[in-house]
Amino acid sequence: MPTALVTGASMGIGAAFARSLAMKKYDLVLVARSQDKLGELAHELTTNQGVKVKVWVADLTVPTAAQGVFDAVKSWEWTVDLLVNNAGFGDYAAFVSCDRSKQISMIQLNVLALTELTHLFLPSMVERKSGSIINVASIAGLQSLPYLSVYAATKAFVVSFSESLWAEVKGSGVKVQALCPGTTESNFGVAAGMDKMMENSTQTPPKVATAESVVKESLDALERNEPIVVTGFGNQVVSVIGRFVPRKTLVGWVEQVFRPKN
Repeated sequence: MPTALVTGASMGIGAAFARSLAMKKYDLVLVARSQDKLGELAHELTTNQGVKVKVWVADLTVPTAAQGVFDAVKSWEWTVDLLVNNAGFGDYAAFVSCDRSKQISMIQLNVLALTELTHLFLPSMVERKSGSIINVASIAGLQSLPYLSVYAATKAFVVSFSESLWAEVKGSGVKVQALCPGTTESNFGVAAGMDKMMENSTQTPPKVATAESVVKESLDALERNEPIVVTGFGNQVVSVIGRFVPRKTLVGWVEQVFRPKN
């Protein structure tokens, strides 16, 4: 059986990736901070799908954690065929008033841990001429977002980094994808504090995609070796608006939409 490693696997898109891949008979390495949630998911997948599941509890905002994940997999003598770098978080606030340590942790998780895990697992894939990496970005990586400025910048890094790697390894048998979902069923909005954005807002709440639909689009596109996947037709439309509207005009409009209402 092939093996997939999924970070941020305890809920949302990460858990949906784990369930979908288990149905495709991937053995799994599940990485997240929550021992209980990972244990419950591992039990579910081994019972229902008959796959092998290893759980590794780690906080990837800690600089040494990515190396720890790699060392654990190596000690088990498992080969990772698909790496899903899904772990990440955002923080909704004006940059001047945000918590600095939280922004640094965000960069550590969304950028540095993702980059390190990719650098650790990619060489053996290239050597085997087989393997795939899915880096979960966001449509936020395609447009500057006031009040989510650091988050959007980290996801812009993920998009650029992944697309560049796709081109570097094209033809080697290895696939790399930047997955750019829009608003998706998950704990992201609450954790980021984005519930404040909609308080007393006259804006129509965005359509929320299921994590399962995002994962299906990603895995279908991986078969086609697409370097960037923007999930959902509406998000695809939004992602190209910047080609036709001056950036100054567009970011000014986005600032009004995202401005805290209180």
